[in-house]
Amino acid sequence: MQLTLEFGGGLELLCNSVKIHNVNVQLKNGVEKLTMKDLLAWVRTNLIKERPEMFMKGDSVRPGVLVLVNDCDWELSGQLDTTLEEKDVVVFISTLHGG
Repeated sequence: MQLTLEFGGGLELLCNSVKIHNVNVQLKNGVEKLTMKDLLAWVRTNLIKERPEMFMKGDSVRPGVLVLVNDCDWELSGQLDTTLEEKDVVVFISTLHGG
């Protein structure tokens, strides 16, 4: 599944300072849909190069990370259960940073 992932607010530093990633996430055998929970596990394994604890806590993102799926707050679409579709854009923005 082709997706665009964007990292901002300092989170791009965990991904070799690359803000936008056009990725192809393979669905697991027997799985018909990709959820945000699946995507976060994929991001942790394939994109986060250092300090994954700064991005994730357990199976979800850390408090203070805003997640948008196609410009909609994921809290309105089911958070970890949000189903993703081909060509979706997922944005991760850290709201916690120094001043």
